[in-house]
Formats: sequence, C-alpha cells, structure tokens
Amino acid sequence: MSFEQEWAQQKQATAEGPSPQMRLNQVPAEPGAGGTGVLATAPPQKKKAANTIENVLEPGTVKAADAADESIRGAVKAFTGWETATGLTKAHTHWDDQVKRLMGRLSSEKTALRGASNLFTGNDQLTGRSFQPVQSKVAGM
Repeated sequence: MSFEQEWAQQKQATAEGPSPQMRLNQVPAEPGAGGTGVLATAPPQKKKAANTIENVLEPGTVKAADAADESIRGAVKAFTGWETATGLTKAHTHWDDQVKRLMGRLSSEKTALRGASNLFTGNDQLTGRSFQPVQSKVAGM
C-alpha cells in the first residue's frame, strides 16, 4: 500500500469518527490486548531468588573455583620448564578473573533483588499510610 493510499484511508476513517484505537481513556476491546493496569511484584519470590544466589550459587561457584585452583597448581608443577606450564598459568589467571566477575555479578543481582523487594514493600506501606484518615486536632478541644 502506498503512502497516498494509506493517508486517504486514515482521512476517511477520521471523517467517520474518532478511532477507538486512539482513545487513551479506555481498555482495549479485544481480550489480551493491553495490560491489566496493575503493577504486581512478589517480594517473597525475590527474597527466595536472592537466598538461592547466596546459599547455592555463590558457594557452588567458590567450590568449583577452588577445585580448579588445586588441579591447575598440580598441572603447572608437573609441567615446570615447559611452555605448557606458562599456558596453564595464563589460562588460570583468566579463569580467576572470570570467577571474580561472576561472583561480583551474583552479588549485585542478589543485592538488586533484595533492594527491589524492600523498595516495593516500602512504597506499598507508604501508599497505604497516605490513605488513612487524617486526625483532626480541633476535635479534642
């Protein structure tokens, strides 16, 4: 469809009345279109995910890194004097760097999950308190 045809079609549709697609103050007519209008968050699930990172992923990563450290040290000793030892040392340095990056990422994700959970909970509580009736200072006089 050319631009001119599409423009003519839009002008004709506008002449017939406002397009329901252009209205911002209504829910879309077809099911499944648009959001529900509710922001939902699940603090318990965020807490569970953060705890999984802290209690499963971080210790498992440290354990795997330590196991690799022992193996590499033994291999480097066995190949002392060979270029293989130098290559293993470089690979081990790169491995350690990647482990540190992964641990940092896990830590930041854990912190973000807990922070988001606390933020949403705090905002909900603050909003709830704002709807409580104001106590009159005149009533007690």
